[in-house]
Amino acid sequence: MAHQAQATWGGRFSSGPAGLMLRFSESVSCDARLAPFDLQGSKAHSAMLAHVGLLSRRERDAIHRGLDAIGCEIIAGKFKWHAKLEDVHMNIEQALTKRVPAAAKLHTARSRNDQVATDMRLYLKAACAELGTQLQAAQQAILGAATRHVDVLIPGYTHLQRAQPVYFAHQLFAYLEMLERDAGRFAAVHDHANWCPLGSGAIAGTTLPIDREFTAKRLGFVDAAGRPRVTQNSMDAVSDRDVHLEFAAACALTGVHLSRMAEDMILWASMEFKFVELPDAFCTGSSLMPQKKNPDSLELIRGKSARLQGNLHTLLTLVKGLPLTYNRDLQEDKRPVFDSHDQTALCLAVLAGTFAGMKVNRFRCVMAVADPALLATDLADYLVRAGVAFREAHHAVGGVVRLAERQKVPLNRLSLAEVQSVHAAFRKDWVEAFDLPKAMQRRTGTGMPGPAQVKRQLARWKKLLGQ
Repeated sequence: MAHQAQATWGGRFSSGPAGLMLRFSESVSCDARLAPFDLQGSKAHSAMLAHVGLLSRRERDAIHRGLDAIGCEIIAGKFKWHAKLEDVHMNIEQALTKRVPAAAKLHTARSRNDQVATDMRLYLKAACAELGTQLQAAQQAILGAATRHVDVLIPGYTHLQRAQPVYFAHQLFAYLEMLERDAGRFAAVHDHANWCPLGSGAIAGTTLPIDREFTAKRLGFVDAAGRPRVTQNSMDAVSDRDVHLEFAAACALTGVHLSRMAEDMILWASMEFKFVELPDAFCTGSSLMPQKKNPDSLELIRGKSARLQGNLHTLLTLVKGLPLTYNRDLQEDKRPVFDSHDQTALCLAVLAGTFAGMKVNRFRCVMAVADPALLATDLADYLVRAGVAFREAHHAVGGVVRLAERQKVPLNRLSLAEVQSVHAAFRKDWVEAFDLPKAMQRRTGTGMPGPAQVKRQLARWKKLLGQ
């Protein structure tokens, strides 16, 4: 009789794997994180086995007590993980079998292939819910900043050049829109993860009379009406990693949004802008230059967005050439997913803290937004209201800008005769186009930065975010 070289799969082997191979192939150093979900899956699976008569109630109850005890040890940091058992699943099962003889039956009608697929779907559902909560916390911090500075105007920028005036709150609302879409993406990933693969076995299910719908209900894989949701193809169920990719993509896109916000605030906090002052708690100094206050929190958010994109690329490359069904390559799918989860959560928390402590320099904002060139487009609109075609009006205002630049005076300091030399449609009220409050009040359309719309959007976001 051959020596059993490995407790979970060594029956057909005459010797165990090399030490180097054990180090190379173990995953428990990473996937021990899945322990709560593995315990949850094993309890549901054993309950199902008892339900269909493959376990007795006494055996089921003993298995559940053993799993609960192991769970307590894991939480307390007392559970011993062994690399030779490869992964979280076999570590828990072997520890359980030593305590509960009936646990030798626990792996009936399941494989590590469908077991890990189930664990990861449970994990991804929890991760999406957590990040959804953190996205809302970040939104609430941004909304708080908008509320405190709802009357502040700043220049809006295109090509990093001053473009048109906007309320500071209006730009912050743009960030809220980004994060709201991100929250929607995580909700979609949660929904896509909400299908139970347990019962698919290694590739082709089982000949035993299991009840997949029973297990799905026990694990919360149900639709809005409480009906069980089970995967419909055993081969796809154990090899599909779409939901991992979608999760990493949602994290990567959230990272891009956070990076763009961070870049705005880095610019705003610079001496060249000085629109805002960042909280000391999220900045650092220089080891050489004592005057420096560096926006490290925001620069790290900007940098970590690249890391999140890298995790997505890793997963895409990992699965692109794999034949059906399971291949050991897929063991490498967890680290990028876990890292994307952790770094996105950190970035959201740091962003929320930075916005919560940020102060606005109202004087610098007033000075910047006083630039009459910001209302050049309003001057073109003035001509349009006088019956001039927009292209002609645009060209005329361009001529006025050129004239002001030649004379080195602000746009609104030219005389009526000078602007009429460019276009005859200018009248003596032309300078009223540079009345900033009136210019903002004219922006009445949905989504525009007029005061009435800003007030409306503020009320909308307070309702959406429960403030």
